[in-house]
Amino acid sequence: MTKTPYTAPAAARPTRWTALVLAGAALVSVTAGAVLPASAAEPQGAPVTGTVRAHAVDTTALTALMKPGAMASGTMVRVGGTGPGWTGATGPLSQDPAANFRIGSVTKLFTSTLVLQLVGEGRFTLDTPVQELLPGTLPAHWKPITVGQLLSHTSGIQQPCVDFGPGEAAPTPEQVVAHWTDPECAAPQYPVRAQQYNGANYFLLGMVVEKVTGRSYADEIQRRIARPLGLRHTYSPKPGDRSVPAPVLADGDEIEPWAWAEGGMLSNAPDLERFMTSLLRGRLLRPAQQRQLFVMPALSEGAVDRFSTGGLMRAEIGGAVVWGRTGSMGRSTSGVFATEGGRRTVVYSLLPASRDRELIRGHVAALVAAAL
Repeated sequence: MTKTPYTAPAAARPTRWTALVLAGAALVSVTAGAVLPASAAEPQGAPVTGTVRAHAVDTTALTALMKPGAMASGTMVRVGGTGPGWTGATGPLSQDPAANFRIGSVTKLFTSTLVLQLVGEGRFTLDTPVQELLPGTLPAHWKPITVGQLLSHTSGIQQPCVDFGPGEAAPTPEQVVAHWTDPECAAPQYPVRAQQYNGANYFLLGMVVEKVTGRSYADEIQRRIARPLGLRHTYSPKPGDRSVPAPVLADGDEIEPWAWAEGGMLSNAPDLERFMTSLLRGRLLRPAQQRQLFVMPALSEGAVDRFSTGGLMRAEIGGAVVWGRTGSMGRSTSGVFATEGGRRTVVYSLLPASRDRELIRGHVAALVAAAL
C-alpha cells in the first residue's frame, strides 16, 4: 500500500465556519442524544395531527408524549415496519410526512455502513490500523488504533482541548482531527478500559472511505446507499451548502455542514425508515459484516450509551431490545430505532424545551417505547 498523506477530494473541502455553529456546536464530540436549546414553546393545547398507515394503533401514549410542553415544543414521530404504522407532528413542525431535516449523528449509521461494505469487499479489515490507511494523520507516538475500534468507540481517543477561534474558516476533516490530536491534548489511554463516545472516530472513518475509494464521502453515500435504496431526500451536503430543502420539518436555519461523516447529513423520516429497515434486513451488507452490527464489545458493558462492533446503538426500552442511533444538529434532536430484523421502526425528531439532558433522554425513551 502506497503511504501517502490523506488528501480530501476537492469537493469535500468546507468554506466558512459560521457564527451559528461556533455558538451552538463548538468542536466537541456530539454526545448521543445531546440536547440543544429549543425554539419558543408552542401553546400547551396544540393538537396532535397524524395519519394512520396500514392499521390503527394505540396512539394514546404517543399523543400525550408529543403534546408541546416542558419537554419539547414540537415533535414528529413516524412508526413503521411490518405491523401498524402511524405518523404525526405537533407544534411548529411541518405536517408534511416527507419534510426534510438535519439528522446530526444519525449520519454515523451511514458512515459505518460504508465502512462495513468496504470491509466486505476486502479493502481492509476491522483489525487494520487506521495509521496504515491514513499515514501521517495521527501522532507517530500513538499506538495502533484499528478500524473496528473507531466504529465501536473503543479507540481511547480523548476529547479535544483546543477550539477554533471566531471567524475561522469551517474546518476540513484533517483540521478537525488535528484538534483532537493536538500535542496539548491527552493521548489515548492504554489499555482502553471503557467505551467512550467520540466524534473524532467517525471523522477518521470518513477519511478512510475517501482514501480507499478515491471518491468523496458524499459521492459514496449516493453510490452505495441512497441511489440503490431510492433515498431521494438523503445526502451529505456540499461544503458551503447551509440550506435545508423544502419542505423543512422545523429547523431551517443556515448551518455549515462541517460535521460531515460524523453528523452532517440531511434526510427525512420515510428515507430513514427505509434505510434502517434495509440495513437490519441485510440488504446493504454481506453476512459476515451484517453479524458485526449486533456484536457488543466487552468494553460496552456499563456504558451509558452502548455501541456494537458495527456502530449501532443498543438499548433496552419498554422491555424490548432496539437498535439505532440518535443525533442533534441546530435546534433539533432526532433518532431512528428498530427492533430485530427491522420488524418495527420509529423515526423521531423534536425541538427540546429543556436543557436537562437526562430528562430529554428519558422522554425520548418513552417516545420510542410508545411507538414500538
